[in-house]
Amino acid sequence: MRGTLSGVKVADFSRVLAGPHCAKTLLDLGADVIKIEPPATDFSRMAYPRNGETSGYYAQQNAGKRNVSINLNVPAAREIALRLCDQADVIVENFRPGTMAAFGLDYENIRKRNPRVVYASITGYGQQGVWSSRMAYAPTVHAEAGITANTANQFGKPNGSLRTDSLSHADVYSGLHGAIAILAALRHRDLTGEGQYIDIAMAAVMLSINERLHYDLSDVELGDETPVLGATDCPFFVGPGGETFVSSMSLVSSLSFPLYLIAMRRLDLMTDPRFATPELRKKNLEELHALVQEWIWTFSDMATLDAQLDLAKIATGQVRHVKEIASSAWAAEWSAIESVSDRVGGEWKLPGRPWHFSQTNGDRSTPKLPALQGEHNDEVLLELGFSAEEIAKLRASKALVQPSRHAN
Repeated sequence: MRGTLSGVKVADFSRVLAGPHCAKTLLDLGADVIKIEPPATDFSRMAYPRNGETSGYYAQQNAGKRNVSINLNVPAAREIALRLCDQADVIVENFRPGTMAAFGLDYENIRKRNPRVVYASITGYGQQGVWSSRMAYAPTVHAEAGITANTANQFGKPNGSLRTDSLSHADVYSGLHGAIAILAALRHRDLTGEGQYIDIAMAAVMLSINERLHYDLSDVELGDETPVLGATDCPFFVGPGGETFVSSMSLVSSLSFPLYLIAMRRLDLMTDPRFATPELRKKNLEELHALVQEWIWTFSDMATLDAQLDLAKIATGQVRHVKEIASSAWAAEWSAIESVSDRVGGEWKLPGRPWHFSQTNGDRSTPKLPALQGEHNDEVLLELGFSAEEIAKLRASKALVQPSRHAN
């Protein structure tokens, strides 16, 4: 079965996470993605854990992409890059502004040769403006975009210190927004025949996913009332079988407090002087939490409790290690986890595709492999029209970085 983007060619000049995740999303949708890797390699190959020449981090973002490794400091290599761009439907890069232009690979130069190309650049703060030249990684963008401060304001500072997140949201969300914009640009090209340039700023992405930004930018003072429906004030409980789980609804919020009373059949607590206002509920939160916890322990099992909470529109989620959900019946049914070779006899377990299409799920019979650096040099260059003799000369000139032959 053909993938949704079957026939779309992507030249992926990006490295580490934001750009590679963008191109990976297009790959998972069926595109043919060629990763162009510099001699020093994509830094993510060095991450831990690492088996042979491939890290799990690199495999997660790049398995299934073909790999061409060229040294753009060798003039002959630039012709390879230009031909790749000539044949590409999409180009993805996430270098600092000006880097691609230094090699003649910027959008203005490429579109003269390939006016139908969709060219996406992902940076911390965009291509223009006072912050455009700044280096950017997810933790620094989280800090600049207010995410770190919001977390500290809501949950406090452990040991008096600020902390960032354990996951690189700014990179991943920017990659996804890049893929969304590329799909829109491809649709525009289908209608008009013209390509276009897409400028994605990680900081703007993080502002766009802040569901409470309207409140953060207002002058409204809510006191102890919570400004949004979830995520910021979710209580944890222990289930009938000893499971730790989180509820989606705040005990303090005036919107969600009544839902607990409905589930518990305790509407009398609505007028209890300890819980009559958000300020009082927060002040007496330990007592309120204990009342709900004791009610939870009257149930025989989590399934029965879930059914009761579901009637009141309160969702629950058990606190699980990733290994637990990966081994669950749901994960098997969804194909949420896939295994790929690490190229030295072992395997990496990676996320599966997050969507299922009824008509265009693509061919899953051939396992994706994390390519070695330069593994597809000859294959791709032949497709680009280089002769065997020309490829040999490029190899001799060090324009091509040759792959290792020690992997499976």
